[in-house]
Amino acid sequence: MSAPSLLATLPGRFYTDPEVFALEQRRVFESMWFCAVRAADLARPGAFRTVQVGGESVIVSRAKDGSARAFLNVCRHRGARLCEEEAGEVRRAFQCVYHAWTYDLDGKLVAAPNLTKMPDVDRVEYGLVRAHVREWLGYVWVCLADEPPSFEQDVLGAVVTRLGDLSAIENYGVEALEVGRRITYDVKANWKLIVENFMECYHCATIHPELTEVLPEFADGYAAQYFVGHGAAFGQDVQGFTVDGSPGVDRIPGVGAEQDRRYYAITIRPQVFVNLVPDHAIVHRMYPLAADRTVVECDWLFLPEAVGGGRDLGPSVELFHRVNAQDFAACERCQPAMASRAYARGGVLVPSEHHIAQFHEWVADRLGLPR
Repeated sequence: MSAPSLLATLPGRFYTDPEVFALEQRRVFESMWFCAVRAADLARPGAFRTVQVGGESVIVSRAKDGSARAFLNVCRHRGARLCEEEAGEVRRAFQCVYHAWTYDLDGKLVAAPNLTKMPDVDRVEYGLVRAHVREWLGYVWVCLADEPPSFEQDVLGAVVTRLGDLSAIENYGVEALEVGRRITYDVKANWKLIVENFMECYHCATIHPELTEVLPEFADGYAAQYFVGHGAAFGQDVQGFTVDGSPGVDRIPGVGAEQDRRYYAITIRPQVFVNLVPDHAIVHRMYPLAADRTVVECDWLFLPEAVGGGRDLGPSVELFHRVNAQDFAACERCQPAMASRAYARGGVLVPSEHHIAQFHEWVADRLGLPR
């Protein structure tokens, strides 16, 4: 039997070239479903968050009827940015501070100085530019494309491809969990380095001592995502997914015996990681801001009674916070070398990383660029 062949990675320019990143903004982040905000962050009508989706600032808000809305953060009059804050709440409308053009919670233009003297201004046509919206898993997903791709195929399909069926994630009731902790990381690395790192565990024995104590099989280099439906088993003496192996908090009721004491990781392209353990979920959302800068917002989600009941969430949060810090430091260590002549043609993937080649092929195909 012949030895497995070496597979090349993407060339270094894919991680450093501003033109490649601009292409990614248009053909990836502005064209696909993008996980924007936790739905609970929009608790009442008028609540909003602004997020960067590709090259666009987007307002994600809650309308009067309780549904989510998303608009480009641009006043239709002279193009001023409508909301400068990262989060906030308005009573009935968004108003531009430049010339006071005002839009209701559905994005319709409702007021402006001298508007009654301009009968040819269509209040819907000159309302805020809307984006497509879906709510799933307790998050608001937006798509800026005129014709969005299938949410069922691209988002739900990614879960089915990884876990084998959708019920495997539905058992965790992630939409009903509450944010017990949120940490935002400003990573000086290309978003693809972060995706590649999350998809493999060849590095786990080297930089994740706490994680491999809890999940001993990770020390062998095979990540949970390498096998369809596979969840990494907890170590024999490990009681919970915590930094010290302590029990953690109460198990989520829908998690069955076959999923108990196991860790599942899912990548949903282009910018979401979902981690599932018996008593909580961890969701990463990436906001790529430049070829060498990515902001990652990470939510630790627990049962409401665990969050509101004063349970100690520290050991659970600390485990993956350390993993995040270790991973992001490794990505930042790689980023400068992406511009080196030594990496002009890329590197190589060992057998346990061969599934990353599919991600590389997807990126190149999406951008329409030769590798």
